[in-house]
Amino acid sequence: MSLTLLPPATRPVAPVPRDRFIDVLRVFGMVLVVVQHWTMPVLAYADGRITTGNALAAIPLVTWVSQVMPLVFFAGGAANAISFRKSPDGWVGRRLARLAWPVVPLALVWVPVPYLLVALGVPEQPVQVGARLAGQLLWFLAVYLLAVVATPYLIRARAGVVLPVLGGGAVAADAVRFAGFEGAGYLNVVFVWLAVHQIGFRYAEGRLAWLSGRRAWALAGAGFGLVAAVVAAGPYPVSMIGMPGAVSNMAPPSAVLLALFAGQLGLAMALRPALDRLVARPRPAALLAALAPRMMTIYLWHMPALLAVAGVSVVGLGRRTPEFGSAAWLALTPLWLACLAAVLAALVRLFGRYEEPRGTCDGLVPVRVALVGAALTVLTVTGFQPGPLPVLAAAALALALVPGPVRRPAAARPRR
Repeated sequence: MSLTLLPPATRPVAPVPRDRFIDVLRVFGMVLVVVQHWTMPVLAYADGRITTGNALAAIPLVTWVSQVMPLVFFAGGAANAISFRKSPDGWVGRRLARLAWPVVPLALVWVPVPYLLVALGVPEQPVQVGARLAGQLLWFLAVYLLAVVATPYLIRARAGVVLPVLGGGAVAADAVRFAGFEGAGYLNVVFVWLAVHQIGFRYAEGRLAWLSGRRAWALAGAGFGLVAAVVAAGPYPVSMIGMPGAVSNMAPPSAVLLALFAGQLGLAMALRPALDRLVARPRPAALLAALAPRMMTIYLWHMPALLAVAGVSVVGLGRRTPEFGSAAWLALTPLWLACLAAVLAALVRLFGRYEEPRGTCDGLVPVRVALVGAALTVLTVTGFQPGPLPVLAAAALALALVPGPVRRPAAARPRR
């Protein structure tokens, strides 16, 4: 799977400023992630236990469009490249603060919530399921932190060397994984996500200016065609999200996501002129301006919103989710999404201000990165299930955000 998106004869053009197209990809990607997560649960509750299923198992081809994490990492790479070149001094510390602070209220709420729910008489099993899911999506922040830390080094690296190494590494890791060494697949957390993040650098530098019109449509066709070919050949599953009891293309990420990204990137670049015209209009521009600064909060709290509504309707009232695709499902899904959106809007209003960091992460940045990375990794694995690990992770997160010593400017020497 080739990642060389820059034709050999094409020379880089001047760097481009950050444009609204990147914000469109970020907002569209996160909104699609939220809608996907809200529509896929199949839930039933009986005898104090909740059972979960995935509605998208019936229509796995939809995930070729709805699995947009590759585009999200691409947009993140472009944004990181632009901001780093604008102000490189202390960049990792500033980015770390913006990444970690929104997690603080999530941890403050969810560490005690499972204990409180059990004390109020909620059965333990659904509480554990919900507490685990509330932290599971922090995998994205853990991996994105890795991309942030790598940015100052990779942004100076030669794309003609780095991209083939990352792409080849992804294919090699899959070969070892499917030969029976499952753990090797987790190397693709680095290879796959850093590869698409690195291509975001190329966009920020203006090196994807050639990718438009017929070339963009050709890349889209080639990317999705390659996905179809490797899925048909196996052992990759059709679904681009994890399904119970099946090989996953996401956990760990597989090299097929690179082909999927190529298809999605070609499609996005082909539609870029139309998207630019759309967000130039007053109402879409206002909506984009309102949503873009709150994407982290929306991502972090959309699962708690789902857990709250599902907890009341399924566990509290004993309702089952209707069969996917049935008349009841079609009739109730708009109401279901409206309720979830209302709860999420309230949560974003309450916690959105934490996307504006309460302080900086100056000084001991490697230690702070290690603490935040460890906290996010632990919470990804354990969630907020009752036990010491979530408490320790929350403490590590708080410790990482303790303000460093204030550096006073040196006093000016008196003139003689």
